[in-house]
Amino acid sequence: MDITAQIPSLKGHVSEAEWQLRVDLAACYRLVARYGWSDLIFTHISARLPGDSHEFLINPYGLMFDEITASSLIKVDAQGNKLQDTPFPVNQAGFIIHSAIHAARPDVGCVLHTHTRAGVAVSAQKGGVLPISQQSTFVLASLAYHDYEGVAIRPDEQPRLQNDLGDKVFYCLRNHGLLTVGKTIADAFLAMYTFESACQIQIAAQAGGAELTPVDDAIIRGTAESMRVQTGGLGGAFVWPALLRQARRQCPGFDA
Repeated sequence: MDITAQIPSLKGHVSEAEWQLRVDLAACYRLVARYGWSDLIFTHISARLPGDSHEFLINPYGLMFDEITASSLIKVDAQGNKLQDTPFPVNQAGFIIHSAIHAARPDVGCVLHTHTRAGVAVSAQKGGVLPISQQSTFVLASLAYHDYEGVAIRPDEQPRLQNDLGDKVFYCLRNHGLLTVGKTIADAFLAMYTFESACQIQIAAQAGGAELTPVDDAIIRGTAESMRVQTGGLGGAFVWPALLRQARRQCPGFDA
């Protein structure tokens, strides 16, 4: 049974801006599943709605990421309270992280969090992300760490989550997983693709057993300009149209 087929379409019932955000976020969920970054129904991707009301879109708790559609996404306030009629709950515990970051970073439009094996493995290493690949240089140029405090269900952890992230893009949650932020959904996705790749490469390189060659610090300091050149100054927007085409080919139905 296709559970999402029972959800009425919100197209035409929300603003054009909100509908486009819903489509992009649903596509992001499908792509996360397609790339193997999902963790059953757990973890979250949230996107801030336009305006000053501090409202966000987040996944309906209980759906697999490859089931999520634009209309099934849930609109919530900064406390995670549902602002629309939906049969699905919101994972209040998971939203502790997202609401904290959105509140502290008005420049952030999307927060993407994963529990991949490579990401958790690197987060558990004392040295964290190592400067051993081109991908890692982009991460290290804007990386923060947060020590593990148990499952993120306590509001009192939020100030520490905010302070540790600061103004960074890549966030390594120790013994937990990876998180990226972006001005747009596309920016957060591209950052996570880079972060996850760096972690997979690191685990593979370490498994080889040979001595690793580090990248010079001066190169890492210049990577922001390199990324700008590589994407024509567009960031995630440069690759997002191609990702949407891939999503429509390989995991269609997200824009319902």
